[in-house]
Amino acid sequence: MTETTPHPAGLLRRLGALTYDSLLLVAIWFLATALVMLVTRGHFNPASLPFQLYILLVSFWFFGWFWTHGGQTLGMRAWKIKVLQSSGAAISWNQAAQRFFVALILGGLGMIWCLFRKDKQALYDKLAKTRVERV
Repeated sequence: MTETTPHPAGLLRRLGALTYDSLLLVAIWFLATALVMLVTRGHFNPASLPFQLYILLVSFWFFGWFWTHGGQTLGMRAWKIKVLQSSGAAISWNQAAQRFFVALILGGLGMIWCLFRKDKQALYDKLAKTRVERV
């Protein structure tokens, strides 16, 4: 069996996938909010901490589920990139959480990190022991 050389995904592909996924995520937020509105009969505060945490968890579930089940969100499929463990295996929920929350805390700085690395690994990938490759 021959081993293929990894082809790291660059910043533009990552940003393209994130843009696509952001559009999908906004639609999911609308559905998640509609569910809360049905349950509370419209009596909720969207600025409240519980609601904000709920939206955060919905967002994590969206990315985490796709990353742990095939390594690709829909945006990543469109841009032909995939997230894997450094070993090449599928990532775990723990790694998905590390990637998601570190990326959230750092904002765009975590992704910009890949511009300065030969392996194009973002800071959150480095910390979570993951990599994003072209497929």
